[in-house]
Amino acid sequence: MTSPILLPIIGVLLAAGRGTRFDPSGVQDKLQQPLPDGDKVAVAAARTMLAVLSDVIAVVRVENAVAASLRALGCTVVVCEDADRGMGASLACALRQAVDASGWVIALGDMPYVLPTTIAALRDALMDGADIAVPVRNGRRGNPVGFGRERLPQLLQVEGDQGARALLHANPWTAVEVDDQGIHHDIDSPADLEGEWNNAPDNSLPRKRL
Repeated sequence: MTSPILLPIIGVLLAAGRGTRFDPSGVQDKLQQPLPDGDKVAVAAARTMLAVLSDVIAVVRVENAVAASLRALGCTVVVCEDADRGMGASLACALRQAVDASGWVIALGDMPYVLPTTIAALRDALMDGADIAVPVRNGRRGNPVGFGRERLPQLLQVEGDQGARALLHANPWTAVEVDDQGIHHDIDSPADLEGEWNNAPDNSLPRKRL
């Protein structure tokens, strides 16, 4: 019996959150905020993934300016009607579009400072047989996270805002050492847009986790 032909490692960008901590009123979409270099938050995160991975699926909650920007950049954009159920629902929406992939590097749309070398290191770890690949800097794990296709059934069952975090707690994972402070930095408040974080001590950075 012929084995199915699998697609390469595919990127998943989760960009369907409401960002209420950034602006409780909901007026400002943090994913559309400009960074010091001029790129917008979600665009910067997607650009990093597209620099390494040929296919990136971006999940959004509605067809809006974020969706249009990500599509123009080259992402496959998926609207998740169940986005309000949490990150797990958004993740499942993306994975259903790429069930034939060899694995997935799953990133957050509000983490624009991750380096392309980190994406490449996670991709390479999956290609070398890692089941779950996690970037680590100075003993602290961060995001994005890579998953091999053996984890697909579990990933499709993830619920709520915990994302795939439960899988990391319940299973062994491969630590991928990186020199990338961006794996610990998300955009949670307007102050996070300014860029001073890159000289901050590691233990002062946010602990955003998938």
